[in-house]
Amino acid sequence: MTPVFSSGTARRCVLDASALVGSFEGRRGPAEKVRHLLGEAARQDLPLLMSAVNWGEVFYMEWRAQGEAKARKAEASLPKMPIAVIAIDRERASRAAGLKQKHALGYAGAFAAELAIERGDWLVTADPEFQKVGKALSVYPLPQLQKSVPD
Repeated sequence: MTPVFSSGTARRCVLDASALVGSFEGRRGPAEKVRHLLGEAARQDLPLLMSAVNWGEVFYMEWRAQGEAKARKAEASLPKMPIAVIAIDRERASRAAGLKQKHALGYAGAFAAELAIERGDWLVTADPEFQKVGKALSVYPLPQLQKSVPD
């Protein structure tokens, strides 16, 4: 299924780190789909969402793979994008930890899943691990990225 943007009862999209990394690195499949979602988000004035933990993962992955300058460039571009970075509080952290434990998710990925489940939104990701969560999570899959760094 594909996320649909419409007025009123629109379901937003939550970005996992893999979605934004694929876009920043210009990987054709993920970058094209994420660009489309960003365009629709801007057009509808309905920003995509991302957990602050997942943004930290993007920053780390860009720094590790591309160097500090590229990570800083990605960081500088974020405020220009229709993406709202959602802060983490104790309750959200506890819910994410529960998802990690129940479904053997990566730590940062559990925050993306928690945000999407809590809001009833789509999770946009290139990581197949989220299929383990089942029907509680609506996944918009992107082509898989090769893992270059451990979680």
